[in-house]
Amino acid sequence: MINQITKLFQLNPDYEKRVFGLDLMRALAILFVVMGHGGWILNKANTDFPWIRFIDGVELFFVLSGFLIGGILIKIFQNTESPTIRTIWNFWIRRWFRTLPNYYLVLILNILFVSYGIINEDFSQFNWKFFLFLQNFSQPFYGFFWESWSLSIEEWFYLLFPIILGCFYLLGKALKISKKSIFLYSISLFLLIPLLLRVFVASKFEVDQFWLGVKIYKVVIYRLDGIALGLLAAFIKHWYPKFWVKSRNLSFVLGVVLSYAILYFSWLPNDFSTKVFKIILGSIGCFLLLPKFDSMKSAPPLITKVITHISLISYSMYLINLALVSEVIRDNFPPHGPKSAWALYLLYWGIVIIVSTLLFKYFEKPIMDFRERFKSKQ
Repeated sequence: MINQITKLFQLNPDYEKRVFGLDLMRALAILFVVMGHGGWILNKANTDFPWIRFIDGVELFFVLSGFLIGGILIKIFQNTESPTIRTIWNFWIRRWFRTLPNYYLVLILNILFVSYGIINEDFSQFNWKFFLFLQNFSQPFYGFFWESWSLSIEEWFYLLFPIILGCFYLLGKALKISKKSIFLYSISLFLLIPLLLRVFVASKFEVDQFWLGVKIYKVVIYRLDGIALGLLAAFIKHWYPKFWVKSRNLSFVLGVVLSYAILYFSWLPNDFSTKVFKIILGSIGCFLLLPKFDSMKSAPPLITKVITHISLISYSMYLINLALVSEVIRDNFPPHGPKSAWALYLLYWGIVIIVSTLLFKYFEKPIMDFRERFKSKQ
């Protein structure tokens, strides 16, 4: 019986094809996010937990995702004589196989949970835009499936960047510009435009801390630069590999210092620097951590298994932890004292990990396996 239950949760990844440090970075990112979304439970126990601040998990996700996808795009770009619409389409198809099925499944579950009163969310915020990741493209939203804000940013980045890269390639081919320069120009555009847009809106409205996040930090057009930094990291690794390796320790120290300096600095929500620079400084801190994490190739077997498991189920954890778990507890089983708060907090983590493991193994992974078969038929 125990063996059958154990097999139910075994994912059996190919550890030799994985980079432990990048799995560790992804695992830390999702752990920070889940910890933050469940923190309200322990606040009921007056624990003031967590006792130290953590780097923003979403910023870690953005930079890491950009780095990994950047490596894929560079390989495609370098190995293709002339990027075509088919090349870009194949990239999108692989990306959508990875992200869309889980997203739509959880979106439908959110709709059902709100419709049947299982969680108390603002259903008036839901509309057709959620199906096209337009819910926060240029305007804010809040109160329904709120964690989807970051997924919109990622999806739009990976839709737009290959198009811009292809346009720069056609222009660069006519002007005899190298592929290296073309890739750098494309990244620079995605670093510059969101910054300029934040500068433009900085004086347009007054906000408190909550609305700062809603109106700027969680809107697609203002946040594409975080993922672009990940692509810049992939660019540096590919074209300047010696610098990438030699700088890893100093870069890591600088990244930690910058990240925590931002966390403990007093940022007033209506200051120009807060609206324009705070969020990108946080992304730069995460960007500086990448070379060190990328250099961590292995760890003791037990640690490797735990970290890899969390890394593999991280997308599912991100999708379900807030509305489908944390808010269900909040709206139906609120804690009534310190002991019940701790019990519910442990239950929250257990449900998130168990359900995410099952969701990955029996839904997410089979679709990705089909993606590989689909690719082999192309």
